[in-house]
Amino acid sequence: MRPKTDSQPIPAAPSKGEAWDGLTLFSTFFRIGLFTLGGGYAMIPIIEEEVVRKHKWIDSDLFVDLLAVAQSCPGVFAINISTFIGYKLGKTRAALLASLGTALPSFIIILLIALFFHRLMDVGWIAAMFRGIRPAVVALIAVPTFNMAKSAKITLANCWIPIVTALLIWLLGVNPIYIILAAAAAGLLYSMIIGPTDKTDNTDKDHTA
Repeated sequence: MRPKTDSQPIPAAPSKGEAWDGLTLFSTFFRIGLFTLGGGYAMIPIIEEEVVRKHKWIDSDLFVDLLAVAQSCPGVFAINISTFIGYKLGKTRAALLASLGTALPSFIIILLIALFFHRLMDVGWIAAMFRGIRPAVVALIAVPTFNMAKSAKITLANCWIPIVTALLIWLLGVNPIYIILAAAAAGLLYSMIIGPTDKTDNTDKDHTA
């Protein structure tokens, strides 16, 4: 007789998030593109809600990194961020689906508006709707700014960086491209010069503890 053994099922590893499929990815970004008003930056909280919190396709740290890359690249921000997220999920196929889903609603709506724009703007209640939408767009852009500040670990020690950057662009009219290049160079120098020192100090503290 074989000895009895307690056969217990091996617990499954905790899921890191939903597995993406083409239809869900396309419909998600189509819905984002359809209901986003005010440009690419206004869609940041909607993308974060769908991609990070709801579907859990990527985490918040990676989302902030992809935002930085999308802002640094030429082209339309909405297409850039959807392409990067899609490529991270499933390479070229997912990038095409996410980009198409984001761009298609805008293309259809802009085409319809171009055909009937003059007639629509003469309608009083439609013009009033657009006047009411404008202040809401400001909030849609402000909310992701605070969320990104938390994810980027903005503290009292480094809060001067975004403040000075904003003042350079707003008051002095410095081209954002120069700001991005300067920030990239500063980050590279920090990682090469100060970064190794910080790691060494942390290692010494761990050994001492």
